[in-house]
Amino acid sequence: MEKHFTKIANKVAYAAGKPVTFILCVGIIALWAVSGPLFGFSDTWQLIINTGTTIVTFLMVFLIQNTQNRDGAALQTKLDELIRTSKAKNHFIGIEHLTETELEEIRKKCEQAANRADAAAEAAEEAAA
Repeated sequence: MEKHFTKIANKVAYAAGKPVTFILCVGIIALWAVSGPLFGFSDTWQLIINTGTTIVTFLMVFLIQNTQNRDGAALQTKLDELIRTSKAKNHFIGIEHLTETELEEIRKKCEQAANRADAAAEAAEEAAA
C-alpha cells in the first residue's frame, strides 16, 4: 500500500506543480464566477466552490507533506553518505533528529570554527605578504 500511495503522491504533486494545472484551476474558478448570475449567487452556488476548494486543499496538504518528507529524508541520507565517505566528522550524521537547542549549539560551534579558520587564513596571507 505504501508504494502505491507514494506513486500516486508523486504523480499528483508533479501534476499540481505544472502551469497547465494552475490554468485549469483558474478556468474552473472563472466558470464558477460566471455562473453566479445563473444561480442567483445563491448559498448553494457559494457552497459548491467552498466545499470543492476545501476538499482539494485538505487532500493536497497530505500529499505535499508526504513528498516533502520523502524528499527531506532522501536529501539527509545523501548528505549523511557524503559525510560518512569524506573527511567530515561522522558525528554530524543524524543531527536532524536533535532538538532545536542542540542543533543551535552545533551551528554556533561550526560558525565559531569557520570564523577561526577565516582568521587563521587571513593571518597566513598577511604573514606571506
